[in-house]
This record gives sequence, C-alpha cells and structure tokens, in this order.
Amino acid sequence: MIKTFSVTNIGRRRKLNQDYVYTSETPVGQLPNLFIVADGMGGHKAGDYASKLAVTTMVDEIRGFAGKDPEAVLRMAVEKANAMVKGSAEKSPELEGMGTTVVAASCEGRRLSVANVGDSRLYVVGSREIRQITRDHSWVEDMVRNGGMGREEARNHPDKNIITRAVGAEETVKTDFFSVELKEGDMILMCTDGLTNMLNDEEIRMVLDGARDIVEKAEELVRRANENGGRDNISVVLIEPGIS
Repeated sequence: MIKTFSVTNIGRRRKLNQDYVYTSETPVGQLPNLFIVADGMGGHKAGDYASKLAVTTMVDEIRGFAGKDPEAVLRMAVEKANAMVKGSAEKSPELEGMGTTVVAASCEGRRLSVANVGDSRLYVVGSREIRQITRDHSWVEDMVRNGGMGREEARNHPDKNIITRAVGAEETVKTDFFSVELKEGDMILMCTDGLTNMLNDEEIRMVLDGARDIVEKAEELVRRANENGGRDNISVVLIEPGIS
C-alpha cells in the first residue's frame, strides 16, 4: 500500500513561500495517484500565484481527462497549466514575467511516470544509492552537460538559480518525461531546489537512511536544509510505493 508525506517550509531567508505541493494517494481522473511539486518565480506574490495556479489547473484538467496513458495525461496537464499561467500574466501587469517549475509523478505497481519542467527534482532512493531521475532545466546544468563546468562548481555557482524552462514563460512549453521501473524498498523523493541547494545527494540519502519513518525523514530533510542556511523555500514529498 502506497504511503506518502509532504511538507513545505518558508526557509530562513524568504518572506513568502512560493512553493506549492499537491499529493493524492487515491485516483485523480484516470491516474491511480498524483503528486506535484512546483516552485514559483516572479515579483511580489506573483511566484506563489504562479505555482498554485499551475498545480490547481493540472489537477482540475487531469480529473476531467479521459486518457489513461500517464505521459499523455501529464503532458496535457502541463500544457494547460502553461496556457493558464501565461494568460494570467498577460492580463495583469503585476503578474508579468511569472512562471513556475513543475515536477509531477504517478505510480502504478512498479511503473513510475514522471514529468518535469524547470529545476525541481525527483529522485529514486534505495538503501545504498540515490538516483536523480529528472534533469534540471537550468543554465548551470547545461554548462555541466556541455563540459564547461564541474558538478561541484555548478552546485555553488552564483547563477545556479537561472532556469532555462518554466511553465508560463513562453507560449509553448517543452516537458521532459521519464518512465522508471521501481524495485522493492525504493523510496521516491520530490523536492524544490531549496532542499538540493542546501544538501547534496549523498547527504539527502544519509538522512533518508537514518531517520525512522517517512514523517521523520521529511521533517529531518527540512531541518537540515534550514540548518545549512535555508536560503530558499523548501518543499519535500516522500513516497513509499509499497512494492513487495
């Protein structure tokens, strides 16, 4: 049986939480479950509006969509969210330039379907390894992939928050999709960069390996991120798929 826990925290430096999280262990439309994490960007209050609008639009669209293929469902939902966020920004000067990252997932049995735009992440964590499934759409990640920057330099680069794709930034949005075969004992972690900028992958794995249960694991990740500086909002969704 699937088990989840989510938490979002303003962090230690921000005055507003621009992250938005949605989780449902029960069916949403034709999907058996649904998990979404979004990290908004924009001026005063525009970022939190963008992330909430994108996520609520996706959930509403998925509820009414007849298709059953997870990639098709998630693609449609992200495209609808993109149109909604972009359209809202064009109508209101105070929302101009807003956008949001989105990482969304649904799992059925051993199959995990993932969609992402931006630099919020999804990991699959086993007892001895942590795998980042999504790829960041960011300037520093492009530099790393092209060989122009090392991984550790990218993690500490002053421009690491510049993203190259966002929901609502352009008329059309390109979404990446991943299909993962889960193994017994795997845990799924979805998070915003408020976590991954404060803890590296191995530190995350060690926290998840050391804490007792899913609630303690999530809360300890947030605590450690704040302890390390808490420079951004921190959102964490943990999913135990219950595969046997």
